[in-house]
Amino acid sequence: MDIKDYFYLGKITKKYSFKGEVILNLDTDDPQEYQNLKSVFILINGKLISFFIEKSSYQKKSMLRVKFEGINSEEDVLSLLNKEIYLPLDLLPNLDGKKFYYHEIIGYEVIDSNYGPIGLIERVNDKPTQSIFVIKYKERQILIPINEEIIKEIDRKNKSIYISAPNGLIDLYLE
Repeated sequence: MDIKDYFYLGKITKKYSFKGEVILNLDTDDPQEYQNLKSVFILINGKLISFFIEKSSYQKKSMLRVKFEGINSEEDVLSLLNKEIYLPLDLLPNLDGKKFYYHEIIGYEVIDSNYGPIGLIERVNDKPTQSIFVIKYKERQILIPINEEIIKEIDRKNKSIYISAPNGLIDLYLE
């Protein structure tokens, strides 16, 4: 199993009961969509290990209460705390329009309405205050905020994102 074939769903953040239940903090806009999962993959010592879910229930906000098969005590849970949870990429719903997954757009060419092609997306810097495209342009990086006003179109077929950067933003990186 190669981790690039999976997406990060969240993290086991705390134990819930003395019977082996845990709280998953999900990194998703719609946590209720994942309430009826049959299994997840937990990253343990660099390997994805499959865990089957006995029962789960939506808690609040982005939290899911889960009871894994074979995890029956507080001691069993301790080894799972702070572990990352993954699912296969094929379980992600398809997005269209200007919506996208961050992993999906790595390598996409960014084309600005004024400058034309400005480089390829190396990664997304996902910060709580503002997510940012990190674009490789020649030997430099250009940072563009991910914003619905800036992104004009996503062409998945040609792996391109069309933007209209604010006046002067790209100039900061080219000087």
